[in-house]
Amino acid sequence: MTDTNDTRSQMPLGLAQRGYTGVIQHLSARDAGSALSDIELESRLIELGFVEGARVEVLHEGLVGRDPIAVRVDNITIAVRRREAMAIIVA
Repeated sequence: MTDTNDTRSQMPLGLAQRGYTGVIQHLSARDAGSALSDIELESRLIELGFVEGARVEVLHEGLVGRDPIAVRVDNITIAVRRREAMAIIVA
């Protein structure tokens, strides 16, 4: 049996390791621990392309504390802090 996005458990993108691929299920800024308000963080992530149904892949991790991470969202590459990536729920 293969592991598809439909059978995977959901997790925050901030916990994903390099090489992870998945699909964004929803945003949940409440537990992200960002300095931004929940509404502002979700708005910024949406503006960057982190929308429900988008395919994501973790391409690279920073050297110090594995932060930030480089993420491919559909066809663009974006650097995002892990604590802010905690608001992006993927499967």
